[in-house]
Amino acid sequence: MPSEKKSVVTLYRQHLMLEKGLSANTIEAYAVDLEKLQQFVLEQGIESVLRVTHEDLQQFMAQLHDEGISPRSRARTVSGIRSFYRFLLLDDYVRTDPTELLEAPRIGMKLPEVLSVGEIDRILASIDLSQPQGQRNRAMLEVLYSCGLRVSELTGLKRSDVYFEEEFITVEGKGSKRRLVPISPGALHEIRNYLHDRQRIAVAKGFEDTLFLNGRGKALTRVTVFHVIRTHAGLAGITKTVSPHTFRHSFATHLLEGGAHLRAIQMMLGHEKITTTELYTHLDRESLRREIVEHHPRNKGK
Repeated sequence: MPSEKKSVVTLYRQHLMLEKGLSANTIEAYAVDLEKLQQFVLEQGIESVLRVTHEDLQQFMAQLHDEGISPRSRARTVSGIRSFYRFLLLDDYVRTDPTELLEAPRIGMKLPEVLSVGEIDRILASIDLSQPQGQRNRAMLEVLYSCGLRVSELTGLKRSDVYFEEEFITVEGKGSKRRLVPISPGALHEIRNYLHDRQRIAVAKGFEDTLFLNGRGKALTRVTVFHVIRTHAGLAGITKTVSPHTFRHSFATHLLEGGAHLRAIQMMLGHEKITTTELYTHLDRESLRREIVEHHPRNKGK
C-alpha cells in the first residue's frame, strides 16, 4: 500500500490516543475496522484510503454483509470508519467525507443481562475465604457491585484511591477522566480484610500502590477477573452469561429500581451522555409492566 495511507492511519491513531484520550482497547478496535477497509482498498485497486468514495464504502459494507458479519459488528465498523474520515476532513487530508450518507445496518437494542440481589449474594457466598485468593476475590466482586466499575477501572484501582473515612473511591474512567464514587461500608470492610492478606504478598516493583494483585504481586488482568467471575457464577449455579459488565449493569438497574435519580447514576457510572444511562430505564419499565400486570385489579383472575 502507498506510504501516504500508512502515514494518515498512524496520525489517526495518535489523534485517538493523545487528543481523544481513548483506551488502548478502543483504539485497537478502531484499528481492526481500518485494517478491513485497507484490505478492501487493496483488493479493489483503489489508490489509497484518501481516494475512497461513498460508492466504494457501500460496496465494502455489502461485502461484509456477504461474509456473514453480524449487523452489530457492521454498525461498529461504520462508526469506526466514520470517525476516521471525519478526522481526515478536519485535518484537510480529504475535501469531502465519503461516510456522510453511509447508513449503518439497523440493529435491535440488546438489553444487558442483569443479576438479582440474591444471585449476587450466591456468587459472593461461593467464594472460599480459606483459599489464598479468596478474600481478594470477595473484595474485588464487592467493589464491582458496590461501585458499578468497568473491569479496566477495577484492575487500575490504587490503594490511594480508597478513602475509608469518607466512604468514597476515586476512579479513572474513559479518556483518563477521574470521578468520585461512593462505596458501601460492606465493600470497605472486605477491602480492609484483603489488605491484611495483601501484606503477605511480595509486591513487584511499580505495583506498590495497585490495590488488587495477582500471585506474582502485579496488577490483575481483565482475563483473570472474567475467569474469577465465571468460576464463581458456575459454583453458585447461575446459568446466565455473567461478566464484569453484568455486575455494572446490575448495580445501575438495582439503583434505578430503588428510586435513584438517573443523573446520579450517570455520574457514578461515568457515562459522558445521559442517553447511555437511559438504557436502564428500559429495564425498569419492563419491571414496572410486570408489577402492574400482576397487581392491577383489572388483571386479577385473568
